[in-house]
Amino acid sequence: MNRRRVLKTGAGVVAGLVLTASCKSPLRRARAAKGFKLGVCDWTIGKRSDPGSFEVAKRIGLDGVQVDFGGGEKDLQLFDTDLQARILAGAQKNEMEIASLAMGNLNNVPYKSDPRTERWVSQAVDVAKAMGANVILLAFFGNGDLRNDPKGTDEVVKRLKKVAPKAEDAGVALGIESWLSAEEHLAIIERVGSPAIKVYYDVANSNKAGYDIYEEIRQLGKHICEFHAKDYDDLYGKGTIAFEAVRKAMDDIGYRGWLVMEGTKMPLGLEESCRYDCEYLRTVFPPKV
Repeated sequence: MNRRRVLKTGAGVVAGLVLTASCKSPLRRARAAKGFKLGVCDWTIGKRSDPGSFEVAKRIGLDGVQVDFGGGEKDLQLFDTDLQARILAGAQKNEMEIASLAMGNLNNVPYKSDPRTERWVSQAVDVAKAMGANVILLAFFGNGDLRNDPKGTDEVVKRLKKVAPKAEDAGVALGIESWLSAEEHLAIIERVGSPAIKVYYDVANSNKAGYDIYEEIRQLGKHICEFHAKDYDDLYGKGTIAFEAVRKAMDDIGYRGWLVMEGTKMPLGLEESCRYDCEYLRTVFPPKV
Protein backbone atom coordinates (compact mmCIF):
# COMPACT_ATOMS: atom_id res chain seq x y z
CA MET A 1 0.00 0.00 0.00
CA ASN A 2 1.47 3.35 -1.00
CA ARG A 3 1.74 6.36 1.31
CA ARG A 4 -1.22 8.18 -0.27
CA ARG A 5 -3.43 5.12 0.25
CA VAL A 6 -2.27 4.81 3.87
CA LEU A 7 -3.03 8.48 4.59
CA LYS A 8 -6.43 8.22 2.90
CA THR A 9 -7.29 5.10 4.89
CA GLY A 10 -6.15 6.72 8.15
CA ALA A 11 -8.23 9.81 7.46
CA GLY A 12 -11.25 7.62 6.78
CA VAL A 13 -10.84 5.84 10.11
CA VAL A 14 -10.57 9.17 11.92
CA ALA A 15 -13.68 10.51 10.19
CA GLY A 16 -15.62 7.37 11.08
CA LEU A 17 -14.64 7.60 14.73
CA VAL A 18 -15.60 11.28 14.88
CA LEU A 19 -19.03 10.48 13.43
CA THR A 20 -19.56 7.55 15.78
CA ALA A 21 -18.52 9.56 18.82
CA SER A 22 -20.76 12.49 17.90
CA CYS A 23 -23.75 10.17 17.53
CA LYS A 24 -23.22 8.05 20.64
CA SER A 25 -21.70 10.31 23.27
CA PRO A 26 -24.24 11.24 25.96
CA LEU A 27 -22.08 14.24 26.76
CA ARG A 28 -22.50 15.62 23.26
CA ARG A 29 -26.26 15.07 23.44
CA ALA A 30 -26.30 16.95 26.75
CA ARG A 31 -24.86 20.13 25.26
CA ALA A 32 -28.35 21.60 25.11
CA ALA A 33 -28.25 21.80 28.91
CA LYS A 34 -26.12 24.95 28.52
CA GLY A 35 -24.05 24.19 31.57
CA PHE A 36 -20.37 23.59 32.14
CA LYS A 37 -18.11 20.70 31.22
CA LEU A 38 -14.91 19.91 33.05
CA GLY A 39 -11.75 18.64 31.39
CA VAL A 40 -8.08 18.26 32.14
CA CYS A 41 -4.92 18.91 30.13
CA ASP A 42 -3.38 15.59 29.13
CA TRP A 43 0.05 16.81 30.27
CA THR A 44 -1.31 17.59 33.75
CA ILE A 45 -2.10 13.91 34.27
CA GLY A 46 1.15 12.71 32.69
CA LYS A 47 -0.49 11.51 29.46
CA ARG A 48 0.61 14.03 26.85
CA SER A 49 -0.69 13.03 23.40
CA ASP A 50 -1.63 9.66 24.90
CA PRO A 51 -4.95 7.86 24.27
CA GLY A 52 -4.74 6.60 27.86
CA SER A 53 -5.53 10.10 29.11
CA PHE A 54 -9.26 9.47 28.77
CA GLU A 55 -9.22 6.48 31.10
CA VAL A 56 -7.46 8.55 33.78
CA ALA A 57 -9.81 11.50 33.27
CA LYS A 58 -12.82 9.20 33.59
CA ARG A 59 -11.54 7.83 36.90
CA ILE A 60 -11.16 11.40 38.14
CA GLY A 61 -14.78 12.15 37.20
CA LEU A 62 -14.23 14.57 34.33
CA ASP A 63 -16.02 15.02 31.02
CA GLY A 64 -13.07 15.18 28.67
CA VAL A 65 -9.44 15.95 27.91
CA GLN A 66 -7.50 18.75 26.27
CA VAL A 67 -5.16 16.90 23.91
CA ASP A 68 -1.70 18.29 23.17
CA PHE A 69 -0.15 18.00 19.71
CA GLY A 70 3.07 16.74 21.29
CA GLY A 71 6.62 17.55 20.41
CA GLY A 72 8.77 17.08 17.34
CA GLU A 73 11.40 18.77 15.21
CA LYS A 74 9.68 18.49 11.84
CA ASP A 75 6.19 17.18 12.51
CA LEU A 76 4.21 17.06 15.74
CA GLN A 77 2.96 13.75 17.10
CA LEU A 78 -0.73 14.44 16.58
CA PHE A 79 -0.20 14.99 12.85
CA ASP A 80 -0.09 11.18 12.65
CA THR A 81 -3.54 9.97 11.57
CA ASP A 82 -3.01 6.67 13.38
CA LEU A 83 -2.52 8.52 16.68
CA GLN A 84 -5.58 10.66 15.92
CA ALA A 85 -7.63 7.50 15.46
CA ARG A 86 -6.33 5.93 18.68
CA ILE A 87 -7.10 9.08 20.66
CA LEU A 88 -10.62 9.23 19.24
CA ALA A 89 -11.06 5.54 20.04
CA GLY A 90 -9.89 6.19 23.61
CA ALA A 91 -12.44 8.97 23.99
CA GLN A 92 -15.21 6.82 22.53
CA LYS A 93 -14.36 3.81 24.70
CA ASN A 94 -14.57 5.91 27.85
CA GLU A 95 -17.60 7.92 26.66
CA MET A 96 -15.65 11.13 26.92
CA GLU A 97 -14.92 14.14 24.72
CA ILE A 98 -11.97 16.03 23.38
CA ALA A 99 -12.39 19.42 25.04
CA SER A 100 -9.90 21.07 22.70
CA LEU A 101 -6.44 20.67 21.20
CA ALA A 102 -3.31 22.47 22.41
CA MET A 103 -0.01 23.32 20.76
CA GLY A 104 2.26 23.59 23.78
CA ASN A 105 5.38 23.06 21.68
CA LEU A 106 5.10 26.71 20.63
CA ASN A 107 6.58 27.56 24.03
CA ASN A 108 9.82 25.99 22.81
CA VAL A 109 9.55 26.60 19.07
CA PRO A 110 7.97 30.07 18.89
CA TYR A 111 5.24 31.00 16.47
CA LYS A 112 6.61 34.55 16.39
CA SER A 113 9.86 33.55 14.69
CA ASP A 114 10.26 29.91 13.66
CA PRO A 115 9.19 29.19 10.05
CA ARG A 116 8.13 25.62 10.90
CA THR A 117 5.32 26.85 13.11
CA GLU A 118 3.36 28.44 10.26
CA ARG A 119 2.86 25.01 8.72
CA TRP A 120 2.18 23.47 12.12
CA VAL A 121 -0.66 25.84 12.93
CA SER A 122 -2.15 25.50 9.45
CA GLN A 123 -1.95 21.72 9.65
CA ALA A 124 -3.40 21.83 13.17
CA VAL A 125 -6.59 23.32 11.73
CA ASP A 126 -6.90 20.27 9.47
CA VAL A 127 -6.35 17.96 12.44
CA ALA A 128 -8.92 19.78 14.57
CA LYS A 129 -11.50 19.55 11.81
CA ALA A 130 -10.76 15.85 11.28
CA MET A 131 -11.05 15.11 15.02
CA GLY A 132 -14.18 17.16 15.62
CA ALA A 133 -12.46 19.75 17.84
CA ASN A 134 -13.35 23.41 17.50
CA VAL A 135 -10.65 25.05 19.64
CA ILE A 136 -6.85 25.02 19.32
CA LEU A 137 -4.82 26.59 22.11
CA LEU A 138 -1.74 28.40 20.80
CA ALA A 139 0.78 28.84 23.62
CA PHE A 140 2.94 31.96 23.94
CA PHE A 141 5.14 31.34 26.97
CA GLY A 142 8.84 30.64 27.35
CA ASN A 143 10.57 31.24 24.02
CA GLY A 144 7.27 32.40 22.56
CA ASP A 145 6.55 35.15 25.11
CA LEU A 146 5.13 38.28 23.45
CA ARG A 147 5.61 40.72 26.32
CA ASN A 148 7.67 43.76 25.31
CA ASP A 149 8.19 42.25 21.86
CA PRO A 150 6.48 44.42 19.22
CA LYS A 151 8.44 42.79 16.41
CA GLY A 152 7.38 39.32 17.50
CA THR A 153 3.79 40.49 17.92
CA ASP A 154 3.82 41.96 14.40
CA GLU A 155 4.97 38.61 13.02
CA VAL A 156 2.27 36.74 14.95
CA VAL A 157 -0.38 39.10 13.55
CA LYS A 158 1.00 38.58 10.04
CA ARG A 159 0.90 34.80 10.39
CA LEU A 160 -2.55 34.72 11.98
CA LYS A 161 -3.93 36.84 9.14
CA LYS A 162 -2.77 34.16 6.70
CA VAL A 163 -4.22 31.17 8.57
CA ALA A 164 -7.40 32.80 9.92
CA PRO A 165 -9.54 32.31 6.77
CA LYS A 166 -8.75 28.59 6.83
CA ALA A 167 -9.71 28.40 10.52
CA GLU A 168 -12.93 30.30 9.82
CA ASP A 169 -13.89 27.89 7.03
CA ALA A 170 -13.19 24.92 9.33
CA GLY A 171 -15.16 26.38 12.24
CA VAL A 172 -12.05 26.28 14.43
CA ALA A 173 -11.04 28.95 16.94
CA LEU A 174 -7.35 29.71 17.44
CA GLY A 175 -7.02 30.66 21.10
CA ILE A 176 -4.05 32.78 22.18
CA GLU A 177 -2.82 31.88 25.67
CA SER A 178 -0.16 34.28 26.90
CA TRP A 179 1.02 36.66 29.62
CA LEU A 180 -0.54 39.60 27.78
CA SER A 181 -3.30 41.77 29.25
CA ALA A 182 -6.86 41.86 27.98
CA GLU A 183 -6.12 45.12 26.17
CA GLU A 184 -3.08 43.63 24.43
CA HIS A 185 -5.04 40.54 23.40
CA LEU A 186 -7.85 42.67 22.03
CA ALA A 187 -5.35 44.74 20.04
CA ILE A 188 -4.04 41.59 18.35
CA ILE A 189 -7.57 40.37 17.61
CA GLU A 190 -8.50 43.73 16.10
CA ARG A 191 -5.38 43.79 13.92
CA VAL A 192 -5.99 40.29 12.58
CA GLY A 193 -9.65 41.06 11.99
CA SER A 194 -11.01 37.53 12.08
CA PRO A 195 -13.66 35.91 14.31
CA ALA A 196 -11.47 32.79 14.37
CA ILE A 197 -8.87 34.48 16.58
CA LYS A 198 -9.78 34.23 20.26
CA VAL A 199 -8.25 34.29 23.72
CA TYR A 200 -7.67 31.08 25.67
CA TYR A 201 -8.04 32.49 29.17
CA ASP A 202 -6.03 30.98 32.04
CA VAL A 203 -7.31 32.48 35.29
CA ALA A 204 -4.18 31.70 37.33
CA ASN A 205 -1.68 32.88 34.73
CA SER A 206 -3.45 36.21 34.32
CA ASN A 207 -3.81 36.59 38.09
CA LYS A 208 -0.09 35.86 38.50
CA ALA A 209 0.66 38.54 35.89
CA GLY A 210 -1.14 41.05 38.10
CA TYR A 211 -4.36 41.52 36.14
CA ASP A 212 -7.88 41.77 37.60
CA ILE A 213 -9.06 38.50 36.12
CA TYR A 214 -12.72 39.00 36.96
CA GLU A 215 -12.87 42.29 35.09
CA GLU A 216 -10.68 40.96 32.27
CA ILE A 217 -13.18 38.15 31.68
CA ARG A 218 -15.93 40.74 31.33
CA GLN A 219 -13.74 42.91 29.11
CA LEU A 220 -12.82 40.06 26.76
CA GLY A 221 -16.35 38.62 26.70
CA LYS A 222 -17.15 36.84 23.44
CA HIS A 223 -13.47 36.83 22.50
CA ILE A 224 -12.76 34.05 25.04
CA CYS A 225 -13.00 30.61 23.44
CA GLU A 226 -12.23 28.47 26.50
CA PHE A 227 -10.82 28.61 30.04
CA HIS A 228 -8.06 26.96 32.01
CA ALA A 229 -8.85 26.38 35.68
CA LYS A 230 -5.70 26.69 37.74
CA ASP A 231 -4.42 27.86 41.11
CA TYR A 232 -0.72 28.26 41.78
CA ASP A 233 -1.12 28.26 45.54
CA ASP A 234 -3.34 25.37 46.62
CA LEU A 235 -6.12 22.99 45.72
CA TYR A 236 -9.04 24.72 44.04
CA GLY A 237 -11.20 26.65 46.48
CA LYS A 238 -8.36 26.89 49.00
CA GLY A 239 -5.96 29.11 47.08
CA THR A 240 -5.83 32.53 45.47
CA ILE A 241 -8.44 32.17 42.74
CA ALA A 242 -12.03 32.98 43.75
CA PHE A 243 -13.81 30.57 41.43
CA GLU A 244 -17.23 31.82 42.55
CA ALA A 245 -16.24 35.27 41.23
CA VAL A 246 -14.98 33.63 38.02
CA ARG A 247 -18.40 32.01 37.63
CA LYS A 248 -20.16 35.35 38.13
CA ALA A 249 -17.97 36.94 35.46
CA MET A 250 -18.74 34.02 33.13
CA ASP A 251 -22.46 34.51 33.78
CA ASP A 252 -22.11 38.19 32.92
CA ILE A 253 -20.64 37.39 29.50
CA GLY A 254 -22.92 34.41 28.87
CA TYR A 255 -20.12 31.83 28.81
CA ARG A 256 -21.08 28.17 28.96
CA GLY A 257 -18.81 25.34 27.96
CA TRP A 258 -15.46 23.88 28.93
CA LEU A 259 -13.36 24.64 31.97
CA VAL A 260 -10.11 22.68 31.62
CA MET A 261 -8.04 21.92 34.71
CA GLU A 262 -4.32 22.58 34.50
CA GLY A 263 -3.48 21.90 38.12
CA THR A 264 -0.15 22.78 39.68
CA LYS A 265 -0.64 21.66 43.29
CA MET A 266 -0.86 17.93 43.98
CA PRO A 267 -0.72 17.54 47.80
CA LEU A 268 -2.93 14.43 47.70
CA GLY A 269 -1.14 12.78 44.79
CA LEU A 270 -2.03 13.25 41.16
CA GLU A 271 -5.41 11.55 40.81
CA GLU A 272 -6.72 12.39 44.28
CA SER A 273 -5.73 16.04 43.92
CA CYS A 274 -7.37 16.26 40.50
CA ARG A 275 -10.46 14.49 41.86
CA TYR A 276 -10.65 17.00 44.72
CA ASP A 277 -10.36 19.89 42.26
CA CYS A 278 -12.97 18.34 39.97
CA GLU A 279 -15.46 17.80 42.78
CA TYR A 280 -14.97 21.37 43.98
CA LEU A 281 -15.43 22.81 40.49
CA ARG A 282 -18.67 20.84 40.04
CA THR A 283 -20.19 22.80 42.93
CA VAL A 284 -19.45 26.10 41.17
CA PHE A 285 -19.72 25.06 37.52
CA PRO A 286 -22.49 22.43 37.29
CA PRO A 287 -23.38 20.55 34.09
CA LYS A 288 -26.86 22.07 34.07
CA VAL A 289 -27.62 25.70 34.84
